Amino acid sequence: MAERKYKSFKEFYPYYLTEHQHPTSRKLHFIGTALLLLILIWALITQTYLGLWLIPVVGYGFAWVGHFFFEKNKPATFQYPLWSLASDFKLFFDIILGKQSLNPSGRS
Repeated sequence: MAERKYKSFKEFYPYYLTEHQHPTSRKLHFIGTALLLLILIWALITQTYLGLWLIPVVGYGFAWVGHFFFEKNKPATFQYPLWSLASDFKLFFDIILGKQSLNPSGRS
C-alpha cells in the first residue's frame, strides 16, 4: 500500500492526530514541546546558546519514546519533517487552549 502524500497542512494535521492517540504518547509530546520552549527561552534570556543543542534531544527524545513504546508507530517526522514539527506545536497549543485532550481515546 502506497504512503499517502499530503498536499497541505490542513490535510496533514488530522492524519497527525490519528498517529497520536495514546494518552502517554500525547503527554510525552506535550512535555517534550514544553521543555523545548523552556530551553529556548532560557537560552535567549541567559545568552547561553550552547544549551540550544538540547532542543532536538529533548523534543525528539520525548516524542520518539511515545511513538516507539506506546503508539508503536513510526514518527511522521521521518516522512513529513516540517509538517510534523508544525503539528507538534499546534497540538501543544491546542491542548493548552482545550481544543485537544491529553487523553483523546479515554484510556489511561
